[in-house]
Amino acid sequence: MILKKIGQVLLHLLFWVGVLFFYTNFFEVEKATYEDTLTFSLFLMPITIATTYVATYKLIPDYLVTKQYWRFALYSGYTLIISLYLLFVSIFFSLIYISHFEYAVMNPLTKNVIFIMTAVYLIVIIMSAFKLLKLNLKQATITNKLETKILDTQLKLKEQELNYLKMQIHPHFLFNTLNTMYGFALKKADQTPDMILKLSNLLDYLLYQSEKPFVLLSEEIAHIKDYIALEKMRFNDTLHVEFNIDAIDESITIAPMLLLPFVENSFKHGTIIDGELKIDIQLTANSNSIDFSIQNSNSENNNLQQGIGLDNIKKRLELLYVNQYDLDITNQGAIFSVQLHLKTVNHD
Repeated sequence: MILKKIGQVLLHLLFWVGVLFFYTNFFEVEKATYEDTLTFSLFLMPITIATTYVATYKLIPDYLVTKQYWRFALYSGYTLIISLYLLFVSIFFSLIYISHFEYAVMNPLTKNVIFIMTAVYLIVIIMSAFKLLKLNLKQATITNKLETKILDTQLKLKEQELNYLKMQIHPHFLFNTLNTMYGFALKKADQTPDMILKLSNLLDYLLYQSEKPFVLLSEEIAHIKDYIALEKMRFNDTLHVEFNIDAIDESITIAPMLLLPFVENSFKHGTIIDGELKIDIQLTANSNSIDFSIQNSNSENNNLQQGIGLDNIKKRLELLYVNQYDLDITNQGAIFSVQLHLKTVNHD
């Protein structure tokens, strides 16, 4: 810190030596000696330095940058008046000292007050502009850092919210599937090992694969099939599922656990009518979009379809596919349907 301060002082001294050199050459003419011109320049230096520092360290940072424009104008006016007075005093005493009131021997350039004021205030204006530029660059850097920090915070909050939504979704699957497995275990059914294997695949998907931002659509489809197979074991002959899939490009990706909760919702809230729960699933996809629809038989008195699972999916869609999806949920009494149109995301 001390070395930095010493460096700043030396830099300022070097600058003012340069200004003195500028003044000496600026006012130098053939009729005036270099010594007299240097002396005259030295008389101008105190007022130049004082006015410059007042402008750059007080007026600009305290009033102009903080947008106190009327105070900036007022105090700038005071500074101008005082500096003009001191400038005339400096000129007067410098002429007494140099020429002893002998007008004929005076430096021609020092007789022109406007010329002298231009030289002095040119330095003040240049340094004020440099100070203003420096403050603007500093503020821009601070703003960029703040914006970056805000973006990082938003991304972390978004990630935390997504993880929270996933944690709410997972128990639905586990609760229903474990209940089914428990029933099969009590019966010592032959399907129990196959059910355990499919459950293991689902658990792997829930606990590990779903942590990825995106997975292959084919993986999501495979686990939907596993889930349907588990539910078929639970429902036996009371379940009729149609799952129609068009040819799927292996490169198409989707957010994990995005379609599966719609299927789970149909099983959880669907109604067995005339001894059968009917579920119809249609899925088409290409390089530009994914279209998913699911319908299930429903009772007119069933108002539970819009549960926590669908609410969470809506939030995930808004976080992951903002302005890139259309979701239509319709309860027509006997049929509950979901239509999802999703624009595929490019991850290159």
